[in-house]
Amino acid sequence: MRAHVRGRPASSGDPGAALCSGSPPDRLEPPTSARSSRTKSDGDRLDGPADNRGDLAPDAGLEPLRASLLVTRDKHGAIMRPIPLCVLLSTVCPGCMDAVAAVELSAGVSRVDLTPPAEMKAPLGGYGARRSRPAEGVHDRILAKAVVVSDGTRKFAMVTADMLGFAPPIKPAVLDRLKDAGWNAEQILLLPSHSHASIEMNAINPRNIYRIPEIGIHDQRLFELTVERLARVVRQAEQELVPVKIGTSARPLPGWNRNRRRRDGATDEQLTVTRIDRTDGKPLAVLVSFAAHPTFMTERQMLFSAGWPGHLQRTLEALVGDGVTAMYYNGAEGDLRPRARPGSGSSRWEQAERYGRELALVAHERWRATRTERAVVFGYHRQPIDLPDRVAHPDFMKTGGEEYGLSETMMEEFLPRMLPAGSASVSLRLGDLLVIGVPGEMAAALGLEVKARAARLTNAKYPVIGGLADEWISYILSEEQYQEGGYEASVSFYGPSLSRHIVDGVLEGVRRLGPQSDAAGDARGRRPIRNRPAD
Repeated sequence: MRAHVRGRPASSGDPGAALCSGSPPDRLEPPTSARSSRTKSDGDRLDGPADNRGDLAPDAGLEPLRASLLVTRDKHGAIMRPIPLCVLLSTVCPGCMDAVAAVELSAGVSRVDLTPPAEMKAPLGGYGARRSRPAEGVHDRILAKAVVVSDGTRKFAMVTADMLGFAPPIKPAVLDRLKDAGWNAEQILLLPSHSHASIEMNAINPRNIYRIPEIGIHDQRLFELTVERLARVVRQAEQELVPVKIGTSARPLPGWNRNRRRRDGATDEQLTVTRIDRTDGKPLAVLVSFAAHPTFMTERQMLFSAGWPGHLQRTLEALVGDGVTAMYYNGAEGDLRPRARPGSGSSRWEQAERYGRELALVAHERWRATRTERAVVFGYHRQPIDLPDRVAHPDFMKTGGEEYGLSETMMEEFLPRMLPAGSASVSLRLGDLLVIGVPGEMAAALGLEVKARAARLTNAKYPVIGGLADEWISYILSEEQYQEGGYEASVSFYGPSLSRHIVDGVLEGVRRLGPQSDAAGDARGRRPIRNRPAD
């Protein structure tokens, strides 16, 4: 392992601040929202051509992207940068800034097929109206993919999967199968795409003792199959590590998603692409992050499918070529839906395909423009998070309760059994990329706040939310959004203070990856998390 010293930009009060580039973005305030009474069927299901026509996105401009692709590279495609003066300054002025070690990494990738065999009669998840009916076939396969990165002493696995989500028992079961290989909870991040045409989440949840078709019926065989294959994809990715260069870039995509609670609500329009290449320039993996529900398919489509994220990944792999592995992970998509591309028609399958394929074209252009470096910052951290008491929302029976076949009496037993009393956030720093794991469906405004504050804490150029990370606990809304009600609030199961616990928890984890303390956040009156360890 060869270590390189990289200096972080100094704060405005540092003597060397003018010698270092890069300033973090300002804090984004969540917008004030009007009361929302929408239900899931109002927004996600797009139940007819009229709804679809009303939700068409304007052309975000695919052609002009090519104008930004002129970069200067060496023969391997890498761009070599001189050591900035701020690094040298840090050696003679230790008080000016902290030095951050950059390391040369190796990486490996793998993929496995998660699609259950037909004889298992596995149910599709995403809509209670499906009532645990088994899938009628396979439109396209459900895959899990892993990239393992290592600096020779530490290793980390990021796993993406074309899944609705992971119930809390999934990750511990995967770790149990990997303990002989030296893996622990801090080293693995599971990121489902949230496909609404994939395996029902509660059909692979051993805590689910209920025989309620609307929420899913546990199948131990399906659970074992899923866990075994998730463990296998990590083992396989670790088998052949090769030296790599890594880089990340991003661009906004206005018009590709919208807030489903409010037409003028917050959206996260950032598409983030991470390029992982072998040192000879041959592509190894491409990581793509964009926040939107994969909900073009409704409860009436009964075939297994990865949805638009599947089309995105397959198309991107074809465009890049050379056997690259494309991996998609979602963001703070709790109140974000995709906007069908112009000319998609009324077919849900066509809408999903066109959206994913056109998004792949944009991602490919961004991939081509992304610079890679041999030595990058590498770190990870798992932060435990205490959660508030589990409680049903006052509106639960009007929306979620009706859809999922649960009564108020049942909820008193259901919530403590199915949902954890505490959770955790795993964060990964990989060069300019910072993936912030959030164990649920976070609203976009909260996600924007977390990203802005994380940028200040770490000076990472591209902080992103890793949505539904490791386990699904709940929707995560601001207190105001929770009080407004609506579908998302009704399936937020920890009361109005949940967002404070999650935001504080994930940012504490981020703080432990970066050189700065969150003094600014404390000054703004943020409640300190209960489980913050002593410095």
